[in-house]
Amino acid sequence: MSLLGTALFFLSGFAALLYQVIWQRLLVIFSGADVYSATIVVAAFMAGLGCGSLIGGILADRLRAVAAMGLFAAAELGIALFGFGSRWILYDGLYERLGHVAAHPSLMAGLLFVTLLWPTLLMGVSLPLLARALTRSVDTAARTIGALYAFNTLGAALGAFCAIWWFMPRQGLEGGLAFAGTLNLTCAVLALPLIGLLRWKSSRPSWAAVATRGASVSASPGAPPPSMPFGYPAWVGLFAISGFVALSVEIVWFRLLGVTLKSTAFTFGTLLAQYLFWLGAGSAVGSLAARRIRHPAQTFLAVQAAAGLYAGLGLTALLAWIGRAPALDWVRVYLAGYEPMAVAPATASLRAFVNDLIWHTPDASTLPFEFLFMYFALPALLIGPATLLMGFAFPLLQRVVQTDLVHLGSRVGTLLLANIAGATAGTILTGWGFLTWFGTGGTIRLLVGTSAAFALCLASLARPGRRRHLRYGVAVVLFVSAIAAVPDSEALWSRLHGRTAGAMAFGEDASGLAVLKSSGPTLRDGVEVYVNGIGQSRLPFGPGIQTLLGALPAMIHPDPREAAVVGLGSGNTLAALAGRQQLQRITSIEIVEPLTAVLRDSTRAIGYTGVDLLFSDPRIEHVTGDGRLFLRQAGRRFDIIEADALRPSSAYSGSLYSVEYFEILRAHLQPQGLAVTWSPTDRV
Repeated sequence: MSLLGTALFFLSGFAALLYQVIWQRLLVIFSGADVYSATIVVAAFMAGLGCGSLIGGILADRLRAVAAMGLFAAAELGIALFGFGSRWILYDGLYERLGHVAAHPSLMAGLLFVTLLWPTLLMGVSLPLLARALTRSVDTAARTIGALYAFNTLGAALGAFCAIWWFMPRQGLEGGLAFAGTLNLTCAVLALPLIGLLRWKSSRPSWAAVATRGASVSASPGAPPPSMPFGYPAWVGLFAISGFVALSVEIVWFRLLGVTLKSTAFTFGTLLAQYLFWLGAGSAVGSLAARRIRHPAQTFLAVQAAAGLYAGLGLTALLAWIGRAPALDWVRVYLAGYEPMAVAPATASLRAFVNDLIWHTPDASTLPFEFLFMYFALPALLIGPATLLMGFAFPLLQRVVQTDLVHLGSRVGTLLLANIAGATAGTILTGWGFLTWFGTGGTIRLLVGTSAAFALCLASLARPGRRRHLRYGVAVVLFVSAIAAVPDSEALWSRLHGRTAGAMAFGEDASGLAVLKSSGPTLRDGVEVYVNGIGQSRLPFGPGIQTLLGALPAMIHPDPREAAVVGLGSGNTLAALAGRQQLQRITSIEIVEPLTAVLRDSTRAIGYTGVDLLFSDPRIEHVTGDGRLFLRQAGRRFDIIEADALRPSSAYSGSLYSVEYFEILRAHLQPQGLAVTWSPTDRV
């Protein structure tokens, strides 16, 4: 029965992440792709999960096992109904009918919360209900709850991976939503035999106490429940800190790996799948080991502290290895390079290799080693050990706090709510604040320092006297050393762009990373402009695609007065457009805010007049934000609207190569106005 329950929860997790990836793509059209809109979407999603966890926990403690399983089936059915209709709800409803709400962030946040509340709340109630239905004794609670969490997370990892590599490219958004809805419907149907089995078992004497509402069943005589140091509220607070660190570190890891992989459309989904895989694997191992660990409270604190230590020391060691190992010369060349890795040929080569291995096809093929290392091995080395430890800690915490079945559901739900609340706070503070205030290096140091709270709590459990003071001292030395070892942001980004600190300039905040990298010892020797690790354009301006994009509409239009350029890059397109003196107002919209600042602040170091004019020309107005949202909300029409050249393989490039984008352009052009874009593919 437990095996079938975990299998159902695996499918449910697969569907949940398939939804999340696709819904985020749909909501980008409504709310925009900038960091603030993305954070609001994530916060709304997690708020619903947290509320659902709390409600599910309260209900679980008031229900018999049969009723809890029935409510789980109903929740899966409700998710399926929303999933099947989510294309119309999120696109036809939000974007086409309520798109104007996106101009007001507070209204947009409220609308997103209300819209996503139905499915996310139902997703949140699932674990407490299943835990109540499948847990027979306190002795097995940690293993059962840990296994459910593990399989759900592993399913989510597979769902995120398949969403980005299979459903989005091959089945499209609607195909992915239909498949996810079918999975939820399948879970609801397959839960019916479990309901019958639970009803039959509850009639047996050995199950009578478990099935009765309010029954208090303690552990078996041979395995007494461990003591709970600090008290239950303290563990709720510690798990909230765990969620805060976990999501904050995830954001930082994704920033680092996004730059390292030169962020393509496949990067986010692949990294999310890896993060969830290691989290689920850790929980699976923890669920098997929890019952054998004599001191789960101390082990939980030690594991959480070790995860924080690895987040700092692991990054430092990995950077040193990449920088010095002769076998990784090609990695250093790639990091210093201008172009991202070509994903399509690598995946084709991988498919050919697998086919050759299985079917012994005559076409010889080799493994795309570089692709596998960059997209899978390198992320695993950076995030795998720490995330494995985070997942391992969850069943241990259940072993600590689950002392009777009366409060099993509420304790599962409350802990999940605390963890999700901490994760939401981490998403907002790190996404909106820490990366801007402290940079990536400073944020890692801050999070490593936050993890020291677990080590200090662990030290406090030692006997008073010399042993406790020794543990405090060891904890302080370890974490201070880890913090000191983390390179600052300038050294970090220099290494990951193949330059010394003096041969580059950079700017970083929540919206992204901008780097000016010299071709020689100083910025006066020529500059390449990188945004989130990808080469965008060069200085000085030359006769390339950016110059043509800017100059062509300026020359063709008979009498241009107002123009808008989506994307700044090096400013080449903008400068070429501004050469037409009849233009009275030119608006440059850049989604990565530090790019404008780092170009402005580096004009003297670059020593190039073309850059100076971008910021001294009174006709040019620089705006930060999502270009599509700006055009929709500007309240005026333009004679020329154009987008700087953007690779179709780049993350969120679909926002500027979509039917919706071109419809916005058409709606905001003056009579005889011109919309201009690079056409890199036949589809565009």
